[in-house]
Amino acid sequence: YQRRVRGIIAIKINNSNSNSNLKKKEKMSLETIRFGTNIIHHSQIFFRSSYSFGIVNLKPVLPGHILVVPWRVVPRVADLRPEEINDLFLSVQKIGAQIEKKYLATALTIACQDGKAAGQTVEHVHVHILPRKEGDFTRNDDIYAEIEKPRVARTIEEMSNEAEQLKLLFQENN
Repeated sequence: YQRRVRGIIAIKINNSNSNSNLKKKEKMSLETIRFGTNIIHHSQIFFRSSYSFGIVNLKPVLPGHILVVPWRVVPRVADLRPEEINDLFLSVQKIGAQIEKKYLATALTIACQDGKAAGQTVEHVHVHILPRKEGDFTRNDDIYAEIEKPRVARTIEEMSNEAEQLKLLFQENN
């Protein structure tokens, strides 16, 4: 059967041999989360709230570069309901404070590219949080050019490891 809860699709595999159990890793892979047209493995999620979730970035610009995403797949900020916007930016605030501490940053770049003309590449509202330090770029705005450059994708294992570390910062909420 298939069940949908807050944008999460859980699929149960019907196995005729009732004594066989799926390995933990196989069970975990049954939960899928949509990010636009992309499927995000649940192990990339480090934060969950009523209307939003935090995921590690496939191609981070800086260590600690993460995304905060509403559960409901909508392309533009104007498409979000008031409770979703409220939750999204309260989540950005909460996550940002922890990311800044964890990565010993002194500031954050918080960015939302709202629409294709603004540089949005995934048609699903999302907010980038990047921990910043004095002198990490020659000019502060160079970070925006860096975001546009091709970067190497990380492995699921690398992202899962980072997400596990970040989950510890939010244990009381997960």
